[in-house]
Amino acid sequence: MDDGYFGESVAANYDESSAVMFEPGTVEPAVDFLAGLAGAGRALELGIGTGRIALPLAQRGIDVHGIELSRAMVERLRAKPGGDALGVTVGDFSTTRVDGTFSLAYLVFNTIMNLTTQDAQVECFRTVAEHLEPGGCFVIEVGVPELRKLPPGQNVLPFHVSPTRWAYDVYEFATQAMSSNYVQQGKEFRSVPFRYVWPAELDLMARLAGLRLRERWADWTREPFTDDSEAHVSVWEKL
Repeated sequence: MDDGYFGESVAANYDESSAVMFEPGTVEPAVDFLAGLAGAGRALELGIGTGRIALPLAQRGIDVHGIELSRAMVERLRAKPGGDALGVTVGDFSTTRVDGTFSLAYLVFNTIMNLTTQDAQVECFRTVAEHLEPGGCFVIEVGVPELRKLPPGQNVLPFHVSPTRWAYDVYEFATQAMSSNYVQQGKEFRSVPFRYVWPAELDLMARLAGLRLRERWADWTREPFTDDSEAHVSVWEKL
């Protein structure tokens, strides 16, 4: 098993390249939200990465276990204060099973889109449902596909342009495949595949797994989800 698209070269600079996501104003609302759902139970993070959410959640006294494909990311997690105390299983979070049950499972920062087929995303919901206790919750934070920003006939959407770095998404509408592509002066071109997914499609995946939508918000602070929301935080409950 390799580290997929998050090997050593990415893991070494992951926290710095995603620095805005590690700021307290970003992390604390998410941790507050998740801690409230976990209660006195255990939490399972799919794609635990370097522990951006898991470590502060564990500091709240919650027993957190993680699943992570990238050993390089897990090494960074282990090197942080408290990282050795977290249980982590190395594997594909769409199919990997761990011991015990959980009152909460969660996927943050668009990670559901790292599963690049609909079948894999459906299987992820089934895997989570098997781990959840009755009444337990599955939370996903993910962006709403930005297709409205694309002019007719265009399938490329830039999201960063500077004298030394360019980044853009490429969409394939028939399959919902997409890729994020990075060009930086003096470095190799990098492309990461994703599969974008709509809120209603996620709701159907949840129903197939025996979960029902409990609530949906535009962000972790529970702003209302509207037609203009660029992302959503959705909570499904096990029946």
